[in-house]
Amino acid sequence: MRSDLADAVLILHAAFVLFVVLGLALVIAGGVRGWSWVRNPWFRAGHLAAIGVVVAESWLGIACPLTTAEMSLRMQAGADAYSDGFLAHWVHALLYYHAPPWVFTAAYTVFAACVLTSWVFVPPRRFSARPESARRAARGRMLAPPS
Repeated sequence: MRSDLADAVLILHAAFVLFVVLGLALVIAGGVRGWSWVRNPWFRAGHLAAIGVVVAESWLGIACPLTTAEMSLRMQAGADAYSDGFLAHWVHALLYYHAPPWVFTAAYTVFAACVLTSWVFVPPRRFSARPESARRAARGRMLAPPS
């Protein structure tokens, strides 16, 4: 059971990393291609917060709580921290690299700077109480001739 929970944490961790990495790639592509959804302020704020947490942990020397939880669950299950099934093996291979901590701190910081820069070149829409579709409909009513 603990091993299954560790796998679930690992998959959650991979999804988080994909959100951060692919999120920036999609924002850039969406800015170039004119995709309006990449300007969604909730998506963009969540994306910025995600990389912000990673950078803060790195600068403060805090271990990633997802990594800590996964390793703890694996040890409670009696497994080595990195010995597991096929899926877990490959997700681990993609997520965990061996390098000095300063390399990760620098990489996370540069990536966060790229995310911040995307706010300049592909700015998100403003937060609003009304969804975009309601704003468009209201503009359409204002522009329509009276009946």
